[in-house]
Amino acid sequence: MTSQTGSRWHERLDATGAVYGSLLAASVVVGQAPLQESVPSVELAVILLATGAVFWLVHVYARTLGHYVIDGRFHRHRLAHVMREESPIILAAIPPALAALIVGAIGNASAAAWWAFFVAIAGQVIWAIVAAREAGQPPIGVFLAAAVNLGLGLVLVALKVAISH
Repeated sequence: MTSQTGSRWHERLDATGAVYGSLLAASVVVGQAPLQESVPSVELAVILLATGAVFWLVHVYARTLGHYVIDGRFHRHRLAHVMREESPIILAAIPPALAALIVGAIGNASAAAWWAFFVAIAGQVIWAIVAAREAGQPPIGVFLAAAVNLGLGLVLVALKVAISH
């Protein structure tokens, strides 16, 4: 494996981690902010960031444990590398959290939750496009990646509406 191939693989991990983190953030908004009773925007932002951090830690732990099981030793440099590789999971929570805070400061909690949700879905679709392009997909593959992720977002919208009724 050449370093260029390794670099491409690392970039795809970043993009796919961000897709996962964005989907996680959208799911958190659905679970925490139904239409009729919205969570205060500051609380929603904290929940988004905390959930992203917990899932990031779980991924770091699982991968680090996997490396330990394979070679029987703990390596600090490997831990730091895994922490960086998994960072898109938590970084993807930042834009929706900021959206919740900004809209919450100028509007109501329900609007803040919807904006956080839409920012998370937009991030998910954008990162899916990046991941598909980094993987060398032809335009139809990039389109399908975007469409599938948008479809997942629409499923979450349906769940959000169903939860509120």
